Amino acid sequence: MTTRPPVLVFDLDGTLADTAHDLIGALNVLLAREGLSPVALEVARPLVGAGARALIERGFARQGAPLDGPRTDALVRDFLIHYEAHIADESRLFPGALAALDRFKTAGFRLAVCTNKPEALARLLLQRLSAADRFAAICGRGSFPMHKPDPRTLWLTIEAADGDLRRAVMVGDSKTDIDTARAAGTPSVAVDFGYTDTPVAAFSPDRVISHFDELWDAVASLDAAQFQRAPQAQ
Repeated sequence: MTTRPPVLVFDLDGTLADTAHDLIGALNVLLAREGLSPVALEVARPLVGAGARALIERGFARQGAPLDGPRTDALVRDFLIHYEAHIADESRLFPGALAALDRFKTAGFRLAVCTNKPEALARLLLQRLSAADRFAAICGRGSFPMHKPDPRTLWLTIEAADGDLRRAVMVGDSKTDIDTARAAGTPSVAVDFGYTDTPVAAFSPDRVISHFDELWDAVASLDAAQFQRAPQAQ
């Protein structure tokens, strides 16, 4: 009987890559066009992880210009056009990420990305950061009919990577990632340097790391019961 390999599934923004500068930059282009003041990076950074629409809505509301639905739709389109053209101007992989990916891949793990960023943008970003070839699957918004925190998104990503559902770990930076893993029955490792205004430990991931150098030991420390608790996806 053929056994599928273990798999690590990563969130993207705030987990693998520090993308805040380019995302906030795209937001500030829209704000400037509307005659509004820019949002400082240190203020807006916790807003980044919820997606483009939420970032725009929160950014405009913070500057005293709340949006309605149709106006937001138009701004999201403009945002995505600008962001795609500047997707890796300042975005970088977090320190140690590439070395960690290579270590796990060499050890026989499948690697995958499960993000709520549109799939095409996720692929483009990882290509620009010279990391796309490490992944057996890159799945984002639009890859499936649902998105995180629906656990089927994680199950389908693991399937796309040809990984073992019962030997999978989710690595993320937010409540959405931890909730997705928990609903899927998959253990989670959270990075504490991502995009959340609540300390990620408050969401009770199985492990928390502060640098990618710690990921190998964090995954190794997950006992057999945790590492094989996932239910069979339907």
